[in-house]
Amino acid sequence: LGTASLVAAAGGPFINVDRLDLRKYAQRPALSRALFEYLLYFEHSPKKALELAAHCTAAAGYEDWWWKERLGKCYYQLGLYREAERQYAASVKTQPMVASYLQLANVSLRLDQPKAALLIYKQGAERYPHDTALLLGVARVHEALGELPLAVESYKRVAGMDPSNVEAIACIAANHFYSGQPELALRFYRRLLQMGIRNTELWCNLGLCCFHSSQYDMALSCLERALFLASDDAK
Repeated sequence: LGTASLVAAAGGPFINVDRLDLRKYAQRPALSRALFEYLLYFEHSPKKALELAAHCTAAAGYEDWWWKERLGKCYYQLGLYREAERQYAASVKTQPMVASYLQLANVSLRLDQPKAALLIYKQGAERYPHDTALLLGVARVHEALGELPLAVESYKRVAGMDPSNVEAIACIAANHFYSGQPELALRFYRRLLQMGIRNTELWCNLGLCCFHSSQYDMALSCLERALFLASDDAK
């Protein structure tokens, strides 16, 4: 990267992190972002990444949503969830982004506040109504709270926007099966099969749907395929 502190020694690490003057790199926006990603995801050093992010946030006049969101990532990895929550909220306030909404909701879930997470997902979905990640978050929280009709409604909205969304199709199929409608569930599981998914769980579900639909010959064939694909532990 053109400086002595970043020159790799033979047989040593790519970058000598301990020798870096992070305040200096905070004045170079493009380089500092690349360096942050390296520190957090390659070196797995959230403390160093946090230090760099703090300097860069100050250098940007506390107006850069990207650095606020990265501060939240560092605090989250360090287990400081309240600090992470504050940084993600500040990032959303500065520049509402889908990733920030998702991260902020994830912090609320880690703090065992599903209702708060649900509210965050819904706020994000109102601003980005066609983003399936936010709607999936809403559906998962409703499902975790036992509010299955609301969860299925959200999954159906996701499937309407993205007909190839595996999670939405599988959850709708499971709901039909446990609602006593194995024939409808079979349609959705066959859709997953047409999408190229081939695993033990799918063949097993297909077999159960066929069995409860009185299609015993097909049920036997599907269950045999499930056993063929299953690992020893699954068997």
